[in-house]
Amino acid sequence: MQREEKQLEASVDALLNQVADLKSSLGSFICKLENEYDRLTWPSVLDSFALLSGQLNTLNKVLKHEKTPLLRNQVIIPLVLSPDRDEELTRQTEGRVPVFSHEVVPDHLRTKPDPEVEEQEKQLTTDAARIGTDAAQKQIQTLNKMCSNLLEKISKEERESESGGLRQNKQTFNPTDTNALVAAVAFGKGLSNWRPPGSSGPGQPGQPGAGALLAGASGMQQVQMTGAPSQQQGPLLSGVQMAQTGQPGKVPGVCCPGPGPEESRQPAGKLGLGIQGSECSVWAPA
Repeated sequence: MQREEKQLEASVDALLNQVADLKSSLGSFICKLENEYDRLTWPSVLDSFALLSGQLNTLNKVLKHEKTPLLRNQVIIPLVLSPDRDEELTRQTEGRVPVFSHEVVPDHLRTKPDPEVEEQEKQLTTDAARIGTDAAQKQIQTLNKMCSNLLEKISKEERESESGGLRQNKQTFNPTDTNALVAAVAFGKGLSNWRPPGSSGPGQPGQPGAGALLAGASGMQQVQMTGAPSQQQGPLLSGVQMAQTGQPGKVPGVCCPGPGPEESRQPAGKLGLGIQGSECSVWAPA
């Protein structure tokens, strides 16, 4: 008997210590909420909640420990009831219970719920007993299905919102290339006067001109031009004379005035450009 009493006293002392720590943490957290709400940050609130959660878990471990006796088997009997103020009780309860009388004893020493709550609990138990096993199983399956559909919709909405945010934040262009392109178009920045070899303008002796370009076009389809050019082309070719027609192996071409080397023919199978005196002509193989 003495061993059980000592074990009960040790368990009660451990519970009192855990409850005192929990009470201190709750008091400090409430003080922060009331007085330091303007400087309070979310990480500090999370730290306070984590501390309270850890202390509650420790208290539950003490209650579930194998050496802790079942407190529900212990009976508390009030020895003295008085309507007068008890200073020691006031100090122990921090002013919450100044009098231990017939009015407060049922509230503080009640081991059963209130009569109204007890009646509601009985009603729920009766309603649950009326439902058969099959009907209850069907209702459980229906509820599980509804919960699964709801969770699936919530997950789908979260995935769509995340993918939409990624699409909006994804950059589809390179700012450096865009700025370089705008600078090149607007201000000519980065552009050069480079020309490919052989692309110099006509009229410069010793450099290949249009004749070289035409001579290299051996794969082009041969076009036959017959008859004299229409008189309507005159305004379009002002100052330019057409080559004489009727010459063998020549196609009527454009005549360009200006001095140049003597007429030269290209090998068979290639287009050629001939310049003689003040005339130039283009011919194709017969």
